[in-house]
Amino acid sequence: MLRDKKVVVGISGGIAAYKVCEVISRLFQAGAEVRVVLTDSAQRFITPLTVATLSRHAAYTDEDFWDSHQPRPVHIELGEWADLILLAPLTANTLAKVSLGLADTLLANIILASTCPVLGAPAMNTDMWQQLSVQSNWRKLQRDERYHILSPNSGLLACDRRGKGRMSEPIEIVEAVESLIHSRGRRDLSERKILISAGGTREHIDAVRFIGNPSSGKMGLAIAKAAVYRGATVTLVHAPIEVKLLENLPAVERFSVTSSAEMEQSLLKQAAKFDWIIMCAAVGDVRSRIRHDAKLAKADLPESLELETIPDIAAQLGQQKRADQKLIGFAAQTGDITAPALEKLRRKNLDAIAANAIDLPDSGFGSNNNQLVFIDKEGRQATIPMAPKLAIAHHLLDFIKQL
Repeated sequence: MLRDKKVVVGISGGIAAYKVCEVISRLFQAGAEVRVVLTDSAQRFITPLTVATLSRHAAYTDEDFWDSHQPRPVHIELGEWADLILLAPLTANTLAKVSLGLADTLLANIILASTCPVLGAPAMNTDMWQQLSVQSNWRKLQRDERYHILSPNSGLLACDRRGKGRMSEPIEIVEAVESLIHSRGRRDLSERKILISAGGTREHIDAVRFIGNPSSGKMGLAIAKAAVYRGATVTLVHAPIEVKLLENLPAVERFSVTSSAEMEQSLLKQAAKFDWIIMCAAVGDVRSRIRHDAKLAKADLPESLELETIPDIAAQLGQQKRADQKLIGFAAQTGDITAPALEKLRRKNLDAIAANAIDLPDSGFGSNNNQLVFIDKEGRQATIPMAPKLAIAHHLLDFIKQL
């Protein structure tokens, strides 16, 4: 997603500046061209040599702003060059400058001399973040469609306080950069309410044993992230997912369930409120007719299980959906993936389906990558080759927009 894309990283003076080194490294490894601009105060925390080494390009400071040997003003050159500007950490001082349109530093001038999207990752003491003046500046930027702000996280701060003010984690920042690069900063889903299911359901036999599947929920989480970054209002209903995968999830309403019955109840109850419903969860097909609340002793385990079929949630949603709703399914298959996916699309009254092969290396369940064939009810197909799941998610959203 970032191959040959041009990113200006503006670093202000805050302790979180050290975390931006990982951001720069990740951007470079993803194929982006990176130019780093350090404010004077930022150089008290990290050096131009450090960021130059990580970005493979000389860093820029305010000294370059006044360099008369440049063929063109450096702020004009970098402002026109950038596909995106990242401000990390976005300190209270830089936030105020940007919101007021001040132009007293190289970084501030680059922002004013550009038209590309600007992503800010605030970082500051909790009391500073909560000041009315800071919140006013933050809200002012959010009203400008150019600016996209990652709300700071909560946790232990460098001042030994616990509260809101931690800069977003590097992986979260890079995912936001990738998303804004893909959408060119447009909030093209701002009028959409999207319901997404994710993860693999568990059908318990007793208190500890269950029938399940290896779905990690990563694809559903990627779709949720992509939709939020593009302005959608997202609700996520998910089966058990590793806590660490949920840590960097942007603002979504989230409902945690375990069994298919719980997922069915949650989805059917809420479905009418949404424009798009994306069924990415790997919902079980069968469950034991008898469930024991306590753990069975090994000697008491039955020699065979009597199974019953689980109601098809997507098919129920297909029967009750409005004409203006879009219902998207997923089909995890081995071997031929398109024929079974087409059959499911028609039988469940879906508007489109994403077929993915789970028997290919580094693809499908648990993988960070995927490859899909999108099929709509008119039979049109679009093949997306192997890519990170966040990239796949954006292509899926693009495909749904065209339905």
